[in-house]
Amino acid sequence: MERKWWTLIAVSVATFMLLLDITVVNVALPSIRDDLGASFTDLQWVVDAYALSLAALVLTAGSLADRLGRRRVFAIGLGIFSVASLLCGLAPDPTFLNLARALQGVGGAVMFAVSLALIAQEFPAGRERGTAMGIYGATIGGAVAVGPLVGGALTDSLGWESIFFLNVPIGAAAIAVTYLRLRETRDPNATRVDWPGVATFSTALFLLVLGLVRGNDEGWGSTLIVSLFAGAAVLLAAFVAIERRVSEPMLPLGLFKRRSFTGVQLAAFAVSGSMFALFLYLTLYLQSYLGHSPLEAGLRYLPITLATFIVAPIAGSLLGRVPARVLMSLGLAGAGIGLLLMSGIDAGDEWTTLLGGFLVAGAGIGLLNPVVADVAVSVVPKEQSGMASGINDTFRQVGVAVGIAAWGAIFVGRGADKVSELAAGTPAASGDRPRELIEATSSGNLDGVLSAVPPQAQESVANAANQGMLAGLNEVLVLGALLSFAGALFALWLVREDEIEREPVEAEPEHRREPEGVPEAVAA
Repeated sequence: MERKWWTLIAVSVATFMLLLDITVVNVALPSIRDDLGASFTDLQWVVDAYALSLAALVLTAGSLADRLGRRRVFAIGLGIFSVASLLCGLAPDPTFLNLARALQGVGGAVMFAVSLALIAQEFPAGRERGTAMGIYGATIGGAVAVGPLVGGALTDSLGWESIFFLNVPIGAAAIAVTYLRLRETRDPNATRVDWPGVATFSTALFLLVLGLVRGNDEGWGSTLIVSLFAGAAVLLAAFVAIERRVSEPMLPLGLFKRRSFTGVQLAAFAVSGSMFALFLYLTLYLQSYLGHSPLEAGLRYLPITLATFIVAPIAGSLLGRVPARVLMSLGLAGAGIGLLLMSGIDAGDEWTTLLGGFLVAGAGIGLLNPVVADVAVSVVPKEQSGMASGINDTFRQVGVAVGIAAWGAIFVGRGADKVSELAAGTPAASGDRPRELIEATSSGNLDGVLSAVPPQAQESVANAANQGMLAGLNEVLVLGALLSFAGALFALWLVREDEIEREPVEAEPEHRREPEGVPEAVAA
């Protein structure tokens, strides 16, 4: 088998594994809560610690790969990810698990940063790369969609720890393939790492997500939360200033002068911050509200899986034939329409109320992923493909991390307001009780909280808590749809075909070509 196909296999397996760990853990969260005694905030951090370290370090990893060698850095990332997965499975408490998840995100950042660059170096622009990106896009969509099914099956049969132990042998096999079958490449012009940029960007992102996660608990106007947001803003401003002045920035701001480059980053952020981030809250609805087991919840995501797998290869074959901005916009619009179809959930609804939205959103994701992956590395010189891949993956992971935190804040806040409204005049409507009820309902622990409520009020309080959870979920689904629609508009406006490297026109045969600078009559 040719080297390029080995490269695609290695990259696809690694990408599937690291993205699986964003979604596979969702259906295991109730089991983790029961086993480790985790709170609602702990459960958010199980997902966000991983996504946050991915987002914070993927740019740096892309820059290191361009300098140290993409194959070498890719293998190092696989090693870190595999060791961290082992530590996750051995975690004795939520804090240890979240720290291990952060380390897992470091390995994931390295792998993700190099993945598109490895594909781009083996597959020339045009139809071949379109096919490769179609397979890569199907891998991304499949990992996101099939993750809950895999997580549910493993959690039900072997325990939640098995979702992490599975990565260890797969990671070892991927490392072997990487060293045996992939070739080494690097950017000969790259010399140094932008450490001030790394420090300011990573810290700013951490402060932003921490502020969003803790806002409901501490109060949005509290000194702590205001300080966190102010610190994030100052550090982001410092990051921009640094990037304008250093000779080799981790995020060359000049790239954003290319409209297509900016458009593809916004598209990646929009789909990750909407559809992918909302998987967490949809899973909490399926398990904690409807009472499905991890496996049953995973099975209910199969429509997304099927739609994604069917559409992604078709999207890959359309690259170069249909304008990228059209495909991107249609994909994001599909995700947005799907989220709108999922919203409006009532108390008596079953999971089938989500089915139409799952199918439409899955088709949108399948259409979008190959196009984003292709354009991300096709709007920059090949020597900068590692950096371009890292930038695109950064926008993806920032979307997931910020999306989970922001939707969680709105979800709990809107739900608490609904509880206060429905339980007015009872102890459940005072102080922190509404928020505690929403968090308990979302994490499947409502019965424990109701035990402290007088028996005559338990039914009304339970109804208020359930209605509050649905109100919060419906609101974030609609807001997620609006984010997807905004991404669709930006992609349609910004992405231009003339800025995207496409398959070159076949050169004229050598014997037909006239000597350069020699008139036709003389040559004759």
